[in-house]
Amino acid sequence: MTKTLGIGILGCGNISAAYMRLAPLFKGIEVRACADLNEAAAKARAEEFGLRAESIDGLLGADDIDIIVNLTVPAAHFEVSRKVLEAGKHVYSEKPFVLSVEEGKTLADIAASKGLRVGSAPDTFMGGAHQLARHLVDEGAVGKVTSGTCFVQSPGMEMWHPNPDFFFQPGGGPILDLGPYYISNLVQLLGPVKRVCAMSSSGSEYRTITSQPRHGDKIKVETPTTIHAVMQFHSGAQITYCASWDVWQHGHSNMELYGQGGTLHVPDPNFFGGEVRMTDKGSFVSLSEAWDHPFSRANDGGNANYRTAGLADMAQAILENRPHRCSLEFSLHAVDVMTSILASGETGQFIDIGTTCERPAALDPQAAQALLT
Repeated sequence: MTKTLGIGILGCGNISAAYMRLAPLFKGIEVRACADLNEAAAKARAEEFGLRAESIDGLLGADDIDIIVNLTVPAAHFEVSRKVLEAGKHVYSEKPFVLSVEEGKTLADIAASKGLRVGSAPDTFMGGAHQLARHLVDEGAVGKVTSGTCFVQSPGMEMWHPNPDFFFQPGGGPILDLGPYYISNLVQLLGPVKRVCAMSSSGSEYRTITSQPRHGDKIKVETPTTIHAVMQFHSGAQITYCASWDVWQHGHSNMELYGQGGTLHVPDPNFFGGEVRMTDKGSFVSLSEAWDHPFSRANDGGNANYRTAGLADMAQAILENRPHRCSLEFSLHAVDVMTSILASGETGQFIDIGTTCERPAALDPQAAQALLT
């Protein structure tokens, strides 16, 4: 592969620096320009990373840009991605991909009519730890997975994020903000979800920002901040999922999968690395098999951080004419599951999931290395 696809970043907020900083790790992509409604933000990022600052229309029309990465706020994802596709460019969105199944299907129709690709974060399920878990599940190391638990609970985002308002607006909340990591990882491990049920609540009506520069400002909470859900997978597995921003401390593991022959402890899907542990029935066993996965290696302050892997995989997939892992169908199914969990929390009813998807192809160490420079 010799061709390099030009990448444009639309949205120069907090997360844009990670894409700009980590993209040079990967083959086949080069971040060339950025844009933002706030032109000063785009100019600052451009100067920081040696890029070209563009207007939004300029980025959409730039001849050297093949893929635009949509890093706008969740409520704008659909409209921005639509404009990117209509401009004739591939689009890769931050999570959540869209806020409704209808929006996702509209983008799918536009992309299909123009022969374009759509992809979406998260790509953390491509990390070495989660691909080891995938390998163990596929090899039947713990037998058929029958049930499991997931917990992602904290006090919230207002303690550290400079502008946390969108976390507590429709399109935010712990399901749509953190759920993509957990749901995507579960689907790549177990396959698609069949139906869900949930209960939801909000711990308080307002949140007080304690980060800078807006210390003391209050945010109105407009979306549930505690959700307890159960997902039934087509495989037969039943997974309990608890997501909350109303919890100061807890002792639950991030993800546990219970098989007929043992238990698999999977680390936080919000990250690429971490320790995978497994039992044979009730006793822990050593995972002695060598698993030197490139996306397990610490590269960022002691952590394995390979954000942009999903974008690089999509670019290489375009060049190689193969499916990409962070696909529209995969991402849309996760959105369907998450929005159905929220709807069930409102109505108290079981909801059948109307979409489905194929599990993304596994990313073994050799395939991961092929993405890197």
